[in-house]
Amino acid sequence: WDDAEMMILLRQMYIDLGFITKFNIELPVLHQWIYEVYKNYNGVPFHNFKHCFMVAQMMYGLTWLIDLPSILDDLDVLILITSAICHDLDHPGYNNAYQINARTDLALRYNDISPLENHHCSVAFEILERKQCNIFRNLSVEQFKRVREGMIRCILATDMAKHNEILHSFKAVLPTFDPQDKEQRSVLLMILIKVADISNEVRPVEVAEPWLECLLQEFFNQSDLEKLEGLPVAPFMDRDKVTKPTSQIGFIKFVLLPLFETVGQLFPVVEVKHLVLLPQLHIYIAGYIHKNLL
Repeated sequence: WDDAEMMILLRQMYIDLGFITKFNIELPVLHQWIYEVYKNYNGVPFHNFKHCFMVAQMMYGLTWLIDLPSILDDLDVLILITSAICHDLDHPGYNNAYQINARTDLALRYNDISPLENHHCSVAFEILERKQCNIFRNLSVEQFKRVREGMIRCILATDMAKHNEILHSFKAVLPTFDPQDKEQRSVLLMILIKVADISNEVRPVEVAEPWLECLLQEFFNQSDLEKLEGLPVAPFMDRDKVTKPTSQIGFIKFVLLPLFETVGQLFPVVEVKHLVLLPQLHIYIAGYIHKNLL
């Protein structure tokens, strides 16, 4: 799909999920908001508008697959979809480690604390401050407060430095999970956006592999710059040290699989199957994806 088609499909998500009527979102405002979001994604190899759409598409699919409206209320689902769309706004293509080591304006502004994720949140609400883009302008004060708090929490949760902390919190509440409990519900929202954010490897191989090429290109661009500037270089981003198979094996084994398997304990429909492709040694995870995903 081209960019215009993806914008139309984002609009359709809000229509399908009933947000237009439930939250009195005016279609011209929704159109303008989506267009402003689109303009605020940069042309970097991976963290671009297509990635925004992919994450939103996975969140939309999970909403139907898991039947989230039967577990969460409408405002929570609105928070998840909107956070997915906004979660990487104005991403510069260089990660938090670079921001901190290079002492960029973002690192200085946010005191080295999730500088990118804080920036994505800030840009999201700067856009929403414009009346013609404020899809939340007909919410009550209390509803908007809850949406803002939820979006900030979800977008900040996409900082991979917090991955283990959030996963452990989710595991702790699993045995007695209660969606009526505010704190437990908040942890679920954070887990779900993390699932959507790193979901490329649960897609078919013909979809997952091109995305891996994009991610490695962004990594290599950063490591090349870090070498030029005399900054530390992470081995998994160094074009001289990493390959496609090695980059995937560690990520899937230690990050993706534990996350999806834990979510599968609460939602068995999220079935995880392993697919090993030899002799290339590319390892991918084929997730059970609902036939009605976009």
